[in-house]
Amino acid sequence: MSGLEEAERVELTVAAVAPGGHCVARVDGQVVFVRHALPGERVLAEVTEVHRGFVRADAVRVLEAAPDRVTPPCPYARPGRCGGCDLQHVAPDAQLSWKAAVVREQLVRLGGLTEADCDALGVRVTALPGGPLGWRSRVRYAVDAAGRAGLLKHRSHEVVPVDRCLIAHPAIQELPVLAVTGANWPDAEAVETVASTGGDVAVTAVAAGSSRRVSGPERVRERAAGREWVLPTSSFWQVHPAAADTLVDAVLELADPRPGERAWDLYGGAGLFAAALAGRVGGTGRVTVVEAAGDGVAAARENLRDLPAVEVVAARVETALARRRITGPVDVVVLDPPRTGAGKRVVRDVVAAGPRAVTYVACDPAAFARDVRVFAELGWRLVALRGYDMFPMTRHVELVGLLTPA
Repeated sequence: MSGLEEAERVELTVAAVAPGGHCVARVDGQVVFVRHALPGERVLAEVTEVHRGFVRADAVRVLEAAPDRVTPPCPYARPGRCGGCDLQHVAPDAQLSWKAAVVREQLVRLGGLTEADCDALGVRVTALPGGPLGWRSRVRYAVDAAGRAGLLKHRSHEVVPVDRCLIAHPAIQELPVLAVTGANWPDAEAVETVASTGGDVAVTAVAAGSSRRVSGPERVRERAAGREWVLPTSSFWQVHPAAADTLVDAVLELADPRPGERAWDLYGGAGLFAAALAGRVGGTGRVTVVEAAGDGVAAARENLRDLPAVEVVAARVETALARRRITGPVDVVVLDPPRTGAGKRVVRDVVAAGPRAVTYVACDPAAFARDVRVFAELGWRLVALRGYDMFPMTRHVELVGLLTPA
């Protein structure tokens, strides 16, 4: 059997969805991960990458379309152009089903759950208010060698010049074209734009570890969890305007923190969950935030200074647990790790602290599933799961899971 070659075009029938915004197909037994396709479609696909054991391809022509196919609203969401949106060709409701299928598959394949377990959890993904466009409140534009700002091609460092990004917040789209995409940026590597829930809009040029404010304030206001937050534009914050409150509500619902309890907010950032937990545990309780990023630590200490029950620990979570910078017993733990997940070491140390419940906030289903398996090996189980479409038009999905001792 001769394998497919890069740039070769082949007709194929698309099968199930797969992680990464792809669908799976096979050609003479060879696995093909196809973008810009839908399950059940017959497409003409162009091979973009060849790897040992599989190839990647783009559907460049649809021969038999699936019922859920729509015309992408953005002219740049096409093969060979911007790689930021994976699912613009998929009807919005079908995007939710697509993501739920990926979550389910990862929980079974990597998390050790059965199909019956997933049925019991009711795995599904819920849309947030506002629709699939105009939601992204933080957009980072790359700058090419000619000084033009744009967005990156899929799995590439090549910059695609654009006039506007349709998933960007309206306040970012309404910036004058010469403020970002029509300007020349000879000394910048990227241009970062922010439109906060507090009404602030900022543009920053970034290059080689330095930044230059172009317009707007250096610190922006965000509103969430019944509070106003003031943050540097570089600080992490959820990019969907409704995300912060949605996640807080889910964490409080699942964890059910009670007066007098002790709670940990691990990978706590500016302390969003810590503030919500403090409101529940009250003056007789205690909340500990652990965060490694300097700007996150500073933001947490500033924004939570009116909450005497909250302590902010500046450390990597692994280090804080291993070196006993924080110690149990603890009642409730909120885990909100980076995309790579918490990992075996952190899960082991969290379980050893003896909490009654762990609420896990995840932005990557695969990493979440791997950590769920580790919890299971330690005698814990996933008893509830919420999925949220905080990144419409993309492959990404946010999960909030509740784990308890079995």
